[in-house]
Amino acid sequence: MTHSYVLIERPTDRVAHVVLNRPERRNALIGPLADQLADAIEALNEDESVSVIVIRGAGHAFCSGLDLKAFSAEPQPDWVPDFGSKWQRVHRAIFNSSRIVIGVLERAAVNGGAALALACDFLVAGDSAFLQVGEIQQGMAAPMNMAWLRLRHSEAVAARMALLGDRITGPELVTLGVAFQSVPDGEGQENAVVEAAEELANRLAAHEPMGAIRIKTSLRRTGMTETAEEWFAQALAADPLAGTRLKPKAAEDK
Repeated sequence: MTHSYVLIERPTDRVAHVVLNRPERRNALIGPLADQLADAIEALNEDESVSVIVIRGAGHAFCSGLDLKAFSAEPQPDWVPDFGSKWQRVHRAIFNSSRIVIGVLERAAVNGGAALALACDFLVAGDSAFLQVGEIQQGMAAPMNMAWLRLRHSEAVAARMALLGDRITGPELVTLGVAFQSVPDGEGQENAVVEAAEELANRLAAHEPMGAIRIKTSLRRTGMTETAEEWFAQALAADPLAGTRLKPKAAEDK
């Protein structure tokens, strides 16, 4: 029986939630999850009734990055050699989506999880939640993070996030223009971030769908000319040590 690492929920006809479903590992990334996530987004991209896609994590946690425990398991899982192409497929699906994509940042989005959060058109965060592009602390490149930072934000914002590698909490993400909204998420407010994202999703879903499709298409064509394949290939090629195997100094998912 295949495990459902990604769930699709439909609170309304126009809004679909894509839920990363590994709460016991803070929704850390593995190959089967990447496959199912790409399948879900691609399917929703083809569903004409869907206007808004909400990406969130089960258990009130977004995504803690790569599950390095799973990656280093013996024997090696058969999906490990192809994980890079699986993960790029996820990002191509989001890049090519004409639907409005909202990310729900609860608890943490680290490294690979940060790239998924940055890929969203709107990010709703909890005040205590944080996003961390921390690859620099491991001596590694951050191609997917850099691809989205270069597409959506200034060089100053990209440098602030990727060269320092700090944890950046919800309110500062709003100040930087990375998050749309940050809401209190303390005790007794565990559902506040999801509820705020749902309110935004319903507001956006009330628009005429064709307007969003035309605007998102225009944003891509006027902001840059590359296809998704060219854009992410360019991000990967920007790493002067691409193809070099570097041993991480610290695990993303502890």
